[in-house]
Amino acid sequence: MPCTWITSDLQLRLILTLFLVAECLSVGMEGPKTSNNSMQQMDSVNHSSVSTTSSMERKQSTVTLHTEVETSQSVLVDTKALLTCPPVRWPSVLVVTWEIVLRDKPPCFRAYRRDTNQTTRGNCTDKRITWASRPDENPDLQVDPVAITHDGNYTCQIVTSDGNFHHEYHLQVLVPPDVTLIQTEKGTAVCKAAAGKPAAQISWTSEGDCVTEQKPYWGNGTVTVQSTCRWGGRHVLNVSCSVSHLTGNKSLLIQLSQGAETPAHLKILYIIAPIFIILIVVGSIWLLKISGCRKCKLKKTEHTPVVEEDEMEPYASYTEKNNPLYDITNRVKTSQVLQSEADGMNLHTIYVPRV
Repeated sequence: MPCTWITSDLQLRLILTLFLVAECLSVGMEGPKTSNNSMQQMDSVNHSSVSTTSSMERKQSTVTLHTEVETSQSVLVDTKALLTCPPVRWPSVLVVTWEIVLRDKPPCFRAYRRDTNQTTRGNCTDKRITWASRPDENPDLQVDPVAITHDGNYTCQIVTSDGNFHHEYHLQVLVPPDVTLIQTEKGTAVCKAAAGKPAAQISWTSEGDCVTEQKPYWGNGTVTVQSTCRWGGRHVLNVSCSVSHLTGNKSLLIQLSQGAETPAHLKILYIIAPIFIILIVVGSIWLLKISGCRKCKLKKTEHTPVVEEDEMEPYASYTEKNNPLYDITNRVKTSQVLQSEADGMNLHTIYVPRV
């Protein structure tokens, strides 16, 4: 009896062990399947959510690109600028509005209402900013001619039955600079790009000791750029100034003088010498004039005419010549004068007797 119980007990334990092992194996096999199913379900959910999100993003980006556009446009001064609205179905258009914001000016607008075929010009007084053609046919805007003051933002807004659309322009007016290249007295070269918009860039060939500065020109948005370059003691014959600008590039060439820089004492001498020469010439002329005046005075004194006694008034002269009394008186006076002169000269009358 005891042995039979032991055998049956061992058999029972063996059966229980096998049952437990089988149970564990079955659980182990079903666990991975469940986890795999759950992972597949999660992947499918994530994939669907990602696809939904991407489709929504694509829709959003499509709508944004379709309704809002921004453009930077550069135009040369004194030319014509054409600004266009977004392309839409014209029968669906309700209202077209151009909003204009210029530098240092209050905003203004131009509008067209299609159902009433009316246009409005809200405080836009610049006659150069107009519709490109009839607004009921073409809502584009034109600026003709373009001036420096037309820098700013221009926005076309269209309200349609399909939605709202707008196109914004950042308009930049370009002004070509006036380029000059000169050599100064100090042996340096100065390259200037005056009144350009935007500011120009200056470069040199051959390179030297250069200083570049910018100055605003008349406060209208233009800038003057000046570059002063010096080559010291180097033997440089020709130099070139290159100006780069959005309106075009330009180069100027100049030949440098080979003379050394004049010292300061020689510059002073060059200034004083002409003055000294002028003083010498003026002094010489003054002395000649004085000596000439003295000689003239002496000659006048020597050649002073003696007034003859017989120069009288016409009537007195006539009386003396025709009156015998005056004639006798004159003879007596003449004989007396001759006698006195003879006495003064100790002359004596010698009578020679006749033979």
